Amino acid sequence: MSSHRYFIHLAYKGTRYFGWQIQHGQISVQEEIERALTQLNSNQKIEITGCGRTDTGVHATDYYAHFDSEKELDTAQTRYKLNLMLPADIAIKTIFEVNQNLHARFSAISRSYEYRIHTVKDPFIADTSWYFTVKPDLEKIQEACRIIAAHTDFECFSKVQTDVTNFNCTIHQIDWVQTDNGYLLRISANRFLRNMVRAIAGTLLDVGTGKISPEDLHTILASKNRSNAGTSVPAQGLTLTRVDYPAGSF
Repeated sequence: MSSHRYFIHLAYKGTRYFGWQIQHGQISVQEEIERALTQLNSNQKIEITGCGRTDTGVHATDYYAHFDSEKELDTAQTRYKLNLMLPADIAIKTIFEVNQNLHARFSAISRSYEYRIHTVKDPFIADTSWYFTVKPDLEKIQEACRIIAAHTDFECFSKVQTDVTNFNCTIHQIDWVQTDNGYLLRISANRFLRNMVRAIAGTLLDVGTGKISPEDLHTILASKNRSNAGTSVPAQGLTLTRVDYPAGSF
């Protein structure tokens, strides 16, 4: 019997979850969606594959996952029913059929993240932004961003225990901008290592607050040692904001 491959375009607030990926004994976004899809499929198990792993407490406004179904689905009805079944912090935007060769994770060519910081205490954004009161030097941070963008080996920003075979990434964009209520780090790359964005953000804050100089980044990157880079900033400020696929994929 032929199989149909469907992509799910979704968003979630990660505060309650131990990341995207299913973990034994912990609540995850993937588990919630798989449970609902399986119920809709007469309790026949449906497994979904996400476009990447997000850590505990991290959010996504633009996330893709795929699953296979032996039967053709009414995608509008499936989306409607899933949104009724899923908790309020997970939203299904669209469901659509794609070519069998398209893979949510391995076909993606670029991902973009934002890290949000607010400088005035605000309980209404505390779950999606980090409260940080020190005013950093933006010029030094931008200089550090340019140095980071010129490199490709980011082992010093990766978790020590990881299953990747190499630490090379190509950064397409990285900048740090001031917002109405704080600061925003924007970063895009072909791939990201585990904890990479939060480690970069923490290191950039070390530059901006004078703990290290922008030039020190050359030494830190060359060392390939996680302990030489800055402390990872808290998860709640991090959001996956964009995932790109080759033109014509959808």
